[in-house]
Amino acid sequence: MEALLEEVQRVGYVNKPVADDIDLVAEINRLKKEKNAVILAHYYVDGAIQDLADYIGDSLGLSQQAAATPADMIVFCGVHFMGETAKVLSPQKKVVIPDLNAGCSLADSAPADKFAAFKAQYPDHIVLSYINCSAEIKALSDIIVTSSNALKIVESLPKDQKIIFAPDANLGRFVSKKTGRDMVLWDGACIVHIDISLEKLQKLRQEYPEAKFIAHPECQEHILSQADYVGSTTALLKYVVDSPEQTFIVGTEAGILHKMKQAVPHKKIIPAPASQNNTCACSECPYMKMNTLEKVYNAMVYEQPEIIVPEDIRLKAYESVARMLELSK
Repeated sequence: MEALLEEVQRVGYVNKPVADDIDLVAEINRLKKEKNAVILAHYYVDGAIQDLADYIGDSLGLSQQAAATPADMIVFCGVHFMGETAKVLSPQKKVVIPDLNAGCSLADSAPADKFAAFKAQYPDHIVLSYINCSAEIKALSDIIVTSSNALKIVESLPKDQKIIFAPDANLGRFVSKKTGRDMVLWDGACIVHIDISLEKLQKLRQEYPEAKFIAHPECQEHILSQADYVGSTTALLKYVVDSPEQTFIVGTEAGILHKMKQAVPHKKIIPAPASQNNTCACSECPYMKMNTLEKVYNAMVYEQPEIIVPEDIRLKAYESVARMLELSK
């Protein structure tokens, strides 16, 4: 076991070969029952993982599920901070993720020491942090928000309350514009959402003039200004399902298209184009794509990599996340 832990720390995941004749889906489902495990998956992971998950959602929904599940083990298919959030909410449960290397460019844009120094410059401000941040940043925050509830939470605060918003400056600007609240913004961003190309998008809209362009608020302001609708991942899915329109260009990580196409197979769903040339001509998160069925299987067999959050940080982070969950009811 010691050698396994050393290997996981070195490479970030359980690097054990999986036999070709193993039915991974059947085995993962068997292990779920055997170990009383629940699989939580973000909309951005590979469709095959979404299809076998017990719950698929955005950051808010996944947090709520992590807090509510009676399972003994949570297998979190997403990125590192999501596993941390589950551990913050359920310290008595074992939380594993398929690959420790599945980080987040947005979370990485806010180092705890630099953010603590930034926060100290504004002693009369409360800190609202987007859930896409590390446990250390959550511990430095007063309330956590998601793209689903940020507007509601900001509007619930007294109008004279001074606010620091971190780490996503694009979401912060969107919330500030919508609520009329002047907020101090930490300058962080998601590499996926800021890589959507305005030039390519405009060409795509000329090609599909009937299409509705919908976008996530982590996108840059010049992209959001083009959007017919702006919302969280879950809200974008709901919009596509509920809208009478038949064609949509979707400005967020392309993993959500899997669930959209399942929900409305008769509608045309087109990913918004990335600035970089890639195989899918879409915006893909390289960290989310580190989740594979093989890694999920090994994580469940060996119960590694396990997410550990120091208790002093967990307790402080718990307060800010619990306040979000309370305000989101």
